[in-house]
Amino acid sequence: MARKAKRDLTIEQQLARGPIDLPFLALVMLLTAIGLIMVLSASYASAMYNLTPNVTNTGGDPLYYFKRQFGFALLGLGAMVVISKIDYQHFRWMSVFALGASIVLMLLVFVPGFGRSGGGAQRWVNIFGIRFQPSEIAKVGVIMFFSAGLSKRSSQLGPPKKWSKRTFTGRMAARMDRIGLLELIPYGVVLVVVLGIIALQHHMSGMILIVVAAASVLFASGISLGWFAAGGTLVAGALLWIITKTEYMTARIDIWQDPFKDPRGDGFQPIQSMTSIGSGGLLGVGLGNSRQKYLFLPEEHNDYIFAIVCEELGMVGACVIMALFALLIIRGYWLALHARDRFGTLLLVGITSLMAFQVFFNIGVVTNFLPPTGISLPFFSYGGTALAIQLGEMGMVLSVSRQIAAPKAE
Repeated sequence: MARKAKRDLTIEQQLARGPIDLPFLALVMLLTAIGLIMVLSASYASAMYNLTPNVTNTGGDPLYYFKRQFGFALLGLGAMVVISKIDYQHFRWMSVFALGASIVLMLLVFVPGFGRSGGGAQRWVNIFGIRFQPSEIAKVGVIMFFSAGLSKRSSQLGPPKKWSKRTFTGRMAARMDRIGLLELIPYGVVLVVVLGIIALQHHMSGMILIVVAAASVLFASGISLGWFAAGGTLVAGALLWIITKTEYMTARIDIWQDPFKDPRGDGFQPIQSMTSIGSGGLLGVGLGNSRQKYLFLPEEHNDYIFAIVCEELGMVGACVIMALFALLIIRGYWLALHARDRFGTLLLVGITSLMAFQVFFNIGVVTNFLPPTGISLPFFSYGGTALAIQLGEMGMVLSVSRQIAAPKAE
């Protein structure tokens, strides 16, 4: 009966039930487990002393952050399993709904009763008691929407349109079509809308990551490098304007260049981070033995958790974790190169690039190689919904990996 049922399945259904990529899954599980252990180690002091009762009331429970992170990890792993069993071709039509839902949720940030603020920024929303950043969903939505649209470039767009050269409008349209501008307009509009909403939330790190995710998909789809040069110049100009014209960003750059200008103010966090890293030495002070987590290093279980990793596990442990991230990223790109079709390739490139840049930016900030960006470390930084969404993204990668053995298709 089982064999007959299997024969009754369509080819597409049989392909979607193929084996997942075990090396990728093993790396995800290993990083998630290590991340949970480090959240437990880094957070119990601040949870026990209940430092921010107005924001997060831990009740003095030293396991408060760990238990929440562990719960969301289980939720994320469950979502990863479910998503990995979905035929990733369904993500094409889901992309519009994912993008639309993320835009609606980001707008809810500004609606009284739903929006939540913190640290001078309005970027959280609270629905049914769950507080999260809608920009996390927007990252996935942008990747899915761009991948679904750009995957049609070579096989489904058809021959170039014939524009009338008798009218000015026709001549301009023909010229824009020839240089590829018409093709990029829908994606540009989506990007401007999403980035505009995030800019109103004062969420610079979210803007950076969405630009990176969109650019990686555009690059993999074969968009002319000239557009990247133009876009890069525009982004560089915008960043320069923001840095030089906003007091907040100018202060961040000044502190990044010399944290000791204000050692008890804005420079305190990077100084303590570098102290944590330096005190770890080669082999570290031992798991759970960090001294900086005892109210010295701010955000020790969140954006700066890698400093605690360096202190407790030393340079050797930190290098092992970075090597695991490198292997996961390399495996993600390998799966992208061997995906069954262009959509799978673009989807995996977007997700893998997003994770790669998050790791790079976070470690760069913690080591003071880069100015503060507020970007968390995947699988490690405290943030339950972010972890659940990241594991859901890994489920999408595993869904594509099920059809790796299938013949290439456009």
